[in-house]
Amino acid sequence: MKLFLLALLVSAPAPVPPFEHSVARLTPAQLPHSWRSGCPVSPTRLRRVRLTHWGFDGKAHSGSLDVHATGVQDIIEVFRKLYAARFPIRRMRPVDAYGADDDRSMAADNTSAFNCRLVGGTRRWSAHAYGRAIDVNPVENPYLADGRVQPPAGSAYVNRSRVRPGMAVRRGVLVRAFAAIGWSWGGRWKGTPDYQHFSAAGG
Repeated sequence: MKLFLLALLVSAPAPVPPFEHSVARLTPAQLPHSWRSGCPVSPTRLRRVRLTHWGFDGKAHSGSLDVHATGVQDIIEVFRKLYAARFPIRRMRPVDAYGADDDRSMAADNTSAFNCRLVGGTRRWSAHAYGRAIDVNPVENPYLADGRVQPPAGSAYVNRSRVRPGMAVRRGVLVRAFAAIGWSWGGRWKGTPDYQHFSAAGG
């Protein structure tokens, strides 16, 4: 009997770690590269949200997103759904970890939110500059524009009909989770699809 119980314990799957989250206020010192005077929002209007997420290794990890204070609860619900569905996220770090360099963050397949920057090729603030946009798994979900793939490693994922883990696809859990809070998906943009991009304002 003891051997039978021991065999059950050995073969039993490990318990799934619970989804956890925490919210903290931000200061300019915590945003040394991504924020500067003249940005459309101040650090006092942003929050750092720490969230549990699944990795591509099948294990639970903890990551952080800097988002606008008014969207915190919605973002928590999005990532709660993604965690329940075991949707994998490569890594999730504030863009300051990459010197606020969007190219470096994308190349690292980093999921990030706030970054005080303009929309490429314009003088218009990006939705990221308000903390109202999130780029998810940039390698698996590249941005396509003017014949370029950003990040370059995303070239392996240009064929969207071959669905692989971490990809944003129509009617998939990632797109549906953001749609449920009213956020739009850049993968629907005509001519220049941005598969990684989700935003409250559609920008």
